[in-house]
Amino acid sequence: MMKTKSKPDVGHYMLSVIWSEQDQSYLAKAAEFESLIAHGETQEEAMSEMKALLAAVLEDLSENNEAIPEPFSMKKYSGKLNLRMPEALHRQLSIEASQQGVSLNQLINLKLAASAKGLI
Repeated sequence: MMKTKSKPDVGHYMLSVIWSEQDQSYLAKAAEFESLIAHGETQEEAMSEMKALLAAVLEDLSENNEAIPEPFSMKKYSGKLNLRMPEALHRQLSIEASQQGVSLNQLINLKLAASAKGLI
């Protein structure tokens, strides 16, 4: 969370729309605000409702000088990650990396990239 007097633009947040079979409507969400959900009969309606809701929440947080979640699009990432894993997994991945002729770091990056693309 960042504390700021000026609120970020609604368009800076990571918004998505999914169909909810249970609700029989589209649901719009903002990744940075897990508890906010807007409904709509169309994707466009759900997104429009979410943008209006998010604008109101940002305005309220700003007026009350409360912490405003920083949009993922504005966060700085170092590219470094300290990862802990079971010894057996560490051994297994090290062996696999050696067999493929890549470093352990390269192997883990390849696996993460494939997973992020839905290939694993």
